[in-house]
This record gives sequence, structure tokens and C-alpha cells, in this order.
Amino acid sequence: MYLRTIQRHNRDGSTVRYVQLAHNYRKGKNTQAEVLAQLGREDRLDMEGLRRLVSSISRYLDGQGALPAGPDAGDQVLQVESSRTLGAVWLLDALWQRLGVAGALAKLLGTRRFGTDVERVLFALVANRAVDPMSKLSAAEWASRDVAIPGLVGMDDDQAYRAMDLLADADAEARVQEAVFFAAANLLNLEVDLLFFDTTSTYFERDDAEAGPGAFRVHGHSKDHRPDLPQVVIGLAVTREGIPVRCWCWPGNTNDMTVLRQVKDDLRGWRLGRVITVVDRGFARDDNLAYLTRAGGHWIAGERLRDNTADVAQVLSRQGRYQSVRDNLRVKEVRLGQGDGARRFVLCHNPEQAERDRHQREQQLALVAAELERIAILRAKAGQAKAAGRGRGRRAAAGEDHLKAECALREHPSLGRWLRQTPGGRLVTDRAKVKAEARLDGKFLLSTSDPDLSAEDVALGYKNLLEAERCFRDLKTTLELRPVYHHLERRIRAHVLLCWLALLLARVAERQTGHTWRRINLELGRLHLVTLAGPAGRLEQTTTRTSAQHELFAATGITPPPRVTSLQPA
Repeated sequence: MYLRTIQRHNRDGSTVRYVQLAHNYRKGKNTQAEVLAQLGREDRLDMEGLRRLVSSISRYLDGQGALPAGPDAGDQVLQVESSRTLGAVWLLDALWQRLGVAGALAKLLGTRRFGTDVERVLFALVANRAVDPMSKLSAAEWASRDVAIPGLVGMDDDQAYRAMDLLADADAEARVQEAVFFAAANLLNLEVDLLFFDTTSTYFERDDAEAGPGAFRVHGHSKDHRPDLPQVVIGLAVTREGIPVRCWCWPGNTNDMTVLRQVKDDLRGWRLGRVITVVDRGFARDDNLAYLTRAGGHWIAGERLRDNTADVAQVLSRQGRYQSVRDNLRVKEVRLGQGDGARRFVLCHNPEQAERDRHQREQQLALVAAELERIAILRAKAGQAKAAGRGRGRRAAAGEDHLKAECALREHPSLGRWLRQTPGGRLVTDRAKVKAEARLDGKFLLSTSDPDLSAEDVALGYKNLLEAERCFRDLKTTLELRPVYHHLERRIRAHVLLCWLALLLARVAERQTGHTWRRINLELGRLHLVTLAGPAGRLEQTTTRTSAQHELFAATGITPPPRVTSLQPA
């Protein structure tokens, strides 16, 4: 590390010299200089402050690495003023810039003036969601005291909420997502010929739901198994690489069947060309699928094998050999109908899943048999009590016991499906149902409108729909999307969008490094920015980088933070 000077020539012919703190490092076979800090113009330097800094370093060296102690020297040493985590936030900020989020926000804000940097506040909220999720009030304190956000000295919760309100504007939301999508597609060379769409729900820790037309927080079918709480429905479009390219938010009572048209219309404006949309069986309604084929689009959809429709019956009865493909999967293509009414199906079979289905069914049937045997014993006891002429109360109690047991078994969510009731009112195992289910072990059925995709591509493409489910899982666990404590619709939409941006940055980091975001966050979280202060001035420098941290920055192509980020003589 050394001091050096550089010269700048002004238009009037004068020359100005600047002083820099630099050090040399080896890059390949060559040695390059890196500027650690700009000390300013040579004619305006605080020479006395530099002398104090040199004196402090000399005392440190004279003490063989130990800073002098004692009441007479305590006012001369550097004190640790703060230590804030930096590594993970530095990586996220570089990806934030690469994906064009900052530029998109700058265009949206235009020439409007704000008391704080709105873009930096929004980035701080996104970084908090990815690094250490917490409430907006706690996130403001975290960004001000616990972490070093580049370009942001501090913020409060009011600034956070005002920034969220700007982000929740419908036009802002759409333009930010579009700009981020195309930047991510160029950066990662994404394949967007297949887009996977799915929905989930998230609930609110509030007992009251909104009422009236246009209500947003309402009760609906909860995929979190919390029907007692109001919720909203969230949709995600995901590429085959697992990159979430767009999100939506609807009222909590929205039906899955009603949202595909909006999804198709919103993505049409992105001019993606030929896109195949992959949806689960919950969206496979005929009018939805027909809408997806407009403007040259195609779809792959899951079909309900247990609906007993004529098409499903024909597909299952059609003879033909299965073709083995990757991931322990076998496929068989079946075409039904002629001309414009023709439909293309792909029947898939997983032998390992078939064995798991068989084992689970046998366990459930064993439980059913044991419960039927117990009910038979209760019924026999009731009959014996009646024959013996015992008290009316005892006979009624014995009869109620076996009736309650029968009702509970018949209404059981997993065991009741294996039962049927005889004309005499007795419950018995439905052998026809067991035989029909055995035919479906390890099988799932797909349909597609694309005439060119192979059966293997259809099956493997549908299996990638699990990437959307993985995104939802990470949103709800790692990023702590739920529970939501906001009650205004614009704040709810902004919260979902912030979580989506955090998920996008995490997925990009995962794809470029080959590590999970949990591992990346843990490793880079150990890189801190330490602030030292003393009579000679203030110095900000990072802790020594580990080899693992070097590898993570190198894999993403991001320049790590400099060793010395700031040097301010007194």
C-alpha cells in the first residue's frame, strides 16, 4: 500500500495534482494498481491529519502489532466505531444494477424530487427480504444500523412506505417487471419458449376480511390450509431454468380458472414470439386452453385422470408401448379425434412412483380393515345389549358408539374414498374402486396443442412445472412472504412485488454460482465493513475475504468491495 499522485490538465492550461492511496495486486502474470481511496487535491490536503495517521501507524509498528494502551495514549488510538455486514448486499446490488431495476425505477420517477433516494430505499427493502426478512419498521432500522447499503446512509419506516406506494402503481409495476425480464433474458441467455404458470395463496394475521365489491383481503380456497384467515392469490410465470419473470396478485376468492386470460394478455405485450405455456390441471378448462392458442401460442396442460371422462377412458384403454425417457419416466402418445377436433395426449408412467402409490394404498386399506373390524365389534356389543334387555340408556350408548365410528370413517379425508355403503347400511371396502386406482399407480396424463413437440419434451417440460412450486416454497420460507401484516391493497401488492424481486435476484445468483441462496447468503454475510475512528480521522475497510467469497464473486463476474472504501482525515 502506498501513496501516489496523478495529474489533471485544466482547459486554462493549469495542472492539478491529486493524491491517492493505492496498492498493487497480481492479475495473471501482470501486476496492476488498484486505488483504495481518493485523498483529494495535493494543494488542499490536510497534512496535519496525514501526519497524525502516520504517527498512529508508527506507534502500532513500534509496539510490534499492539496498539498502545493507557490513559495517556487512549485518545490517540483508532477505535472500532461499527461493524456492518456487506458481502451479500454488495452482490445483490450489483445484480440489481445489471438487471436494470435501478434504471427502470429512474425512468418511472422521472424528474420528481424526493427527500430521499427512492430507488435506494426500495433496494434496501428487497435486500432485507433476501438477507434477513423482517417487518418494514425493523427493515428500516436494519438498513440504517446493521448493514452497509451502498449509497444509502439511513432510512425510516415512513420512507419505506412511501417508496412502496410508488412501486405499487399499476403502470410502475408492469414496466419494472418488463424491464427486469428482458435484462434477465439477455444476461442469462434465458430460453423463454416454455413458460410455467401456477398460483398459490398467502394469508393475513388479521381476523377480519374485507367486504363489499372490490374487496381484496377475502376468504377463499387456502393453499396454506388456513381457511379461517383472509388471503390473496399470487401467480408466477417461471422459465424452465427457474427464473421468475412475472408475478400477479388477485383477491383471495379468485378462481384459478379465471386468471389465465389476464396472464396471456399481460405477456402478449412483451412480444415473446412463440411461447408454450405450461399449466397444471387446475387451469385446464377448454375455454382457457383455447385462449392460450391465440396469436400462435401453444400449451401443455395436466389432465385429471380420475374425472372418468370419455377422453381419459379412451387414453387408458388404448394399446401401445411406453417409451423410456429421462428421470425414470416412461411415456406413450395417444391421439384422439380427427381434423380440427383432434387432441394429442401423452400418458406418463413412473415405476418408482407406482410402487409408492401401491404401498400407500395398502397401508390405507389396512387401516380401513382394522376400523371396520372395530365397528363390527361395537355393533355386536350393541346387539347383545339389546337382546339381553338391558337398560335403555346403555343400549342407546352402545348404538351411538358404532354409528359415530361409521360416520367418522365415512367422512375421513383419505380413508373414506375406499368405502361403499351396502343397501343394508353397512360399510364395506369398495373393491372396484381399489382395482380402478391400481390401474392409475404412478401415472399422470398430459395434453398439448403443439403438433411438433415430441412426447418426451412434453413430459419433461411439464415436470419442470415443479420449478414454479419451488419458487412458491422459497417465497414462503426463505423470503418469508407470509404472514402479511399490511391491510391496504397497494401495500399488499408492493409487498408481493418486493418478494418477487428478492426471489429473482436470489435465483440469478444461484444460477451463476451453482450454490443455493442460503449458502451464498451465509458465506457472504461474513464479509463486514468495519469503521475505525480516531484523532487522525475515520477509516472504513472490509474484513479479509475468504477463498469461498472470492469464488462467489468470480462466478458472478462481480467486482468485490475494495479493501479500503473510505479514508477521511480529521
